[in-house]
Order: sequence, then structure tokens, then C-alpha cells
Amino acid sequence: MSLDLDEQYDKIYRYCYFKLHHQQSAEDITQETFLRYFQRYNCKGKEEALKCLYTIAGNLCIDEYRRRSADRALKTENRESAFMQTGNGQRDRNLSGECREFRAVMHGGDIQECVCGDMQEEQMITRLAVQKALSGLQQDEQELLLLRYVNEVPVSAVGQIFGISRFAVRRRLLAVQRKFRILLEKEGLYEA
Repeated sequence: MSLDLDEQYDKIYRYCYFKLHHQQSAEDITQETFLRYFQRYNCKGKEEALKCLYTIAGNLCIDEYRRRSADRALKTENRESAFMQTGNGQRDRNLSGECREFRAVMHGGDIQECVCGDMQEEQMITRLAVQKALSGLQQDEQELLLLRYVNEVPVSAVGQIFGISRFAVRRRLLAVQRKFRILLEKEGLYEA
């Protein structure tokens, strides 16, 4: 069974964006993932190919995160130095205070665009509540939900990606679903 490359490309992009919260970096890493996959791997079967793609993408995301962390540390050092020299700090004057706050809550300040004007209030509140509930999950739990329910990766392939049996994947999924449901209840989005 072969992979639908267009569908997998979109799913790998979504996975990279989930990890990095930066559109351009996610696009670049998705392209690099497929380039490396086609240059180096000759996988037999869909699940083996999915494991290769997600492993490559995950490793590239880690590398990008490390690079961005180092860049951020350098920028912070430079900003602190400039602040000390001028005596005042420069803030992002292009964004309203509410928009900066929304951006910080949703993506830790990494998102490039502000969508405050484009979203209806109720949708924004729901999105913030879901984001808050998701943030209550561990990173691997969030990744498990993304792979299985958003990207629709088969249980056996998820098991290969995580290095566990498909039965362990099912047990973990049930546990994460219960935990996520409780967090959604706390946010008022789900009633038992």
C-alpha cells in the first residue's frame, strides 16, 4: 500500500507546526523531511514509511527548536545590552495590547500573525479554552492525540513512532482521552 504524498505532506506540515508554532519553519522542515526521505530511505509498507517520515520530521523539529533557542538567547542578550545603552526598551508597537496577550497565550509569543480581528469572540474563547486544556497535557500526550486523531496515523504506525506496541498505544490513548476530557470539563467545554 503506497502513501498519498499530498495527504502525508499536509499531515507532516501539521505535525511540524504543532511542534514549532511557526509557519515558515514548519514549511521548511516539511520540505526537508520529504527530501531526506526520498534521498535516503526505501521503506516497504505504509507504516514503515510513516515511521520514517515522522522520525525525520521530529528530529528536524528538535534541531530547529535548539537553533531557535540559541538565536533567542542571543537576541535577548543583544536586547538587554541595547536597553542598558538607551535606557528604554522597544515594544512591538504594531500590535495592540490585547493582540500581544492573545499571541502570548496561544503560542508563547512565537506566532507571526495576529488573528484577533478575524475571529469571533466565541470562537476565540473556545480556542483559548481548548489550548489551555491541551497545555495541561504532557508534550508526548499532545503528540499522541495529534498523530492519531488529527493526522489519522494508524495505531500500529503510532506504536512504531513511539517504540511501543499497538496495545500500549490504545491504553495510552484511552488514558489521554480521559485526562483531556477532565481538563475540558474544567474549562466548561465538556459535560460528562
